[in-house]
This record gives sequence, C-alpha cells and structure tokens, in this order.
Amino acid sequence: MRAILLAAFVLFLAPSVRAQESKDMELVGYDDLQGRSAYQPVIHRQGARWIAYIGLHGGRARNPLTGRDEASGTAILDVTDVRAPKWLSHIPGESGGAQMVRLCDGATLPKADKSKVYLLRTLGNSAHEVWDVTDPSKPSIVSTVSKGLGGTHKNWWECDTGTAYLVSGLPGWRTHRMTEIYDLADPARPRHIRNFGLVGQQPGARGPVPTELHGMISAGPKANRVYFGYGTNRSGVLQILDRDKLLKGGAEPTEANLRAPQVGRLDLPPTYGAHTTFPILGMEVAEFAKDKAGSRRDFVLVVNESLASDCNETRQIVWLADVTAEAAPTMVSSWTVNEASGGFCSRGGRFGAHSSNESMTPIYYRRVVFIAFFNAGVRALDIRDPYRPTEIGYYIPAANERTSGRVIQTNNVEVDDRGYIYIVDRAGTGLHILQLTGDARKAANF
Repeated sequence: MRAILLAAFVLFLAPSVRAQESKDMELVGYDDLQGRSAYQPVIHRQGARWIAYIGLHGGRARNPLTGRDEASGTAILDVTDVRAPKWLSHIPGESGGAQMVRLCDGATLPKADKSKVYLLRTLGNSAHEVWDVTDPSKPSIVSTVSKGLGGTHKNWWECDTGTAYLVSGLPGWRTHRMTEIYDLADPARPRHIRNFGLVGQQPGARGPVPTELHGMISAGPKANRVYFGYGTNRSGVLQILDRDKLLKGGAEPTEANLRAPQVGRLDLPPTYGAHTTFPILGMEVAEFAKDKAGSRRDFVLVVNESLASDCNETRQIVWLADVTAEAAPTMVSSWTVNEASGGFCSRGGRFGAHSSNESMTPIYYRRVVFIAFFNAGVRALDIRDPYRPTEIGYYIPAANERTSGRVIQTNNVEVDDRGYIYIVDRAGTGLHILQLTGDARKAANF
C-alpha cells in the first residue's frame, strides 16, 4: 500500500505529459532517433529508395548499429516505407554535433563522379565536410571543405552548379557567422570563391557589428538571386543578392565589394530575427487576377526563431514579404499560433516559430508551407492568398520516455516529393512522419 501511495505521489509531482494533438494531419511513421536532439532533416531519393539524412545537435548516445556510445552527428535512415523507418548508419560528429545536411547527386553536379551521391555537412562548429553516401549504409569521407572555424550553421548547396554557401565563423571576421562560398562542382576538389558578410562584419571594420548570419537559400542561376537571413530573435535582416555579382564580383572583403551584390534589404523590427528566408517566386495572386497588372508577384517567407523558454521574449512569428520590387521589399502579412488555443506559455520549453520546410516540391510550393513551432508542434499554412495566410492543420507530438524535460520541442520540418512531412525534435522526442488529411489535403497539389 505504501509503495502504491508513493508512486501516486511521484506521478502527482511529475510534469503532465500530453497526448498527441492534431487537426487534419496524421502520424504515419516514427523513429526515436536514439533519443538524440535533432536539427535539419533532408529527404533524398536514391534510385527506388527514399533516404532521410538528419543533422543532429551535440550530445552522446548509444548507437545500436555499432554497440558504441557516439557523439551525435548525422543520422541516416531508409524511409521508403514511411511506416517502418530503418536506421542505415550514423556518422559521428563532435561536441557541437553536425547540425546541417545537404545532398547532391553526382549525376547533377557538373564535375563529380556521375555514379555517386554526396552529403555536405557541418562538423560541430569547426568544419564543413563532404561524404560519399552512394551506399548510405557505408558513408565515407570525400573532402574537408573548410576547417579551423569558430561557428557553422545553415548551409545551401546548388546541385546544378556545385556552388556551396557555407555559414562559418572564420578567424579575423568580427562575427560568429559569415559566409564562405566554395565551388563544389567536384566535391573531391573544393575551390574557394570568396568570403562575404554584411558591411561592418569584415576584418578591420570599425563600429558596431551587424547581427550574425543565420542561413541562406539560393534560387539558382536562372533566377540569379540568393536570399540571406540574419539574426535569430533580434535585429533580423532579409538580404537579397544578385547571384552573379556575388560570385563574380571582387573577392576582397572591402566595403564596396560587400555592398555590390545587394539588390534589396529589409530590416525587421529590432525584437525579431530571420532564421529562415524561403523564396516563393512567381506567385499568381488570385485576388489580383482581374487587375490590369500586379497579379504575378514574388514573396519571401521569413521565419523568426524563438530562443527563450516560457515566453520570456517577444513572440517569434512568421512573415510574408513582398519582394517584387526588390529595392523596396515590404511585409504584407504575419502569422502566429494563438497562445490561448493550447496554453502554450505554461507548457514549458520554447513557444514560437523556428523554421519552415525548404523543399520546393510542386505538391506544396506556392500553396502550403509548414512551420516548426517548438512546443506547438508543426503548423500547416495555406499561403495561396499571401496577404491572409491561414492555418489548415497541425500536429503536436506526444512526449515520450526520450523527451528531455517532458516537453516536446519541434525543431525543424521538411517535406519530400511524395508529400510526406518530416518533423524532428530538439528535446530528443524523435522523428515523426506525417501526412495531410481532410480539408487540408485539398490545399496541396497531389
């Protein structure tokens, strides 16, 4: 009897663990990721298989594939059957994990081995590496692109050109994160192109240092634009760059050379950052279809990042910027989860936006975006009217025995060309594979 009462008392004191919550989004597959804290997932088709490459935060855990404790790095899973994800391998990282992953096929890269598949990843905060993952069960190192760094983060790799934009902390620069640009058309022979940052971040500059880089997304050589995001939960900047001028202009980081590629810039209010800057170009806005001009417009989805737990900061949210007139970009709408809908400020952990999907699969592009919202799970937004983004579905995972602090923290989200949605958890809850259902599914282009 005493043991029963003691157990009941312990349960009374423990934080409540909620069941999963959802609307028009359902769970189809799950893996606990060995309890590791996860960051960026990328889903890559390799022949008849679909492989999930997941960048992980720092930490250590037992890897059942090797029977050893390993520093968290890159998780590689076969998700061809989304209902039964299967671990293929784990590439260990270092103390800072290996948060970022990007994939390119050798058949697409201009100078690579056409039979290979390549993984670009960060190694903690100290280096960038390329791995051969043609056989994802047996990854092997190809090259170290850059090393001796003081920070890394959200890279971008153009598979059709090989140009890689690396978020780095390069000695001599006045910021923890700036940009190194490399030609990785042949991943075995990296070629440095130039270094880049905001004016005031370069070596030898004086005065205040602008907010550090967070990441970028290139629209490629045809669009000739790269969209940079600076800041996390403060001093956010959306910077629009002419890609040709960035790659072919003066490489010396003088003030003039750093200003030359910029065609547009939007400074957010000082209490908001810019974690993800996702270009949504060539949208036909139905509301303007009968107008003489202006129905086809370009937008950038700007997602802030929440950093503080228990709502101890300005709410970090989601914005849509109209960048049709690039020299004068402007915010046209914003969106957030309604706190009262779930009492999220009292649930513990972070509540606020973090990131969006980055795949441009035609199933969702210009139609639906998915936002990782920490303790509010993942949210699906219909953006076909970019002036009135509307939530059409959500999924909040249940905490489990792997969840640190018993509060889920949906960290990043990605989609694949089959339409599945993949979310990973900062608190170690694992990988959840989802799909839209009900009315939400009608907004997509299946």
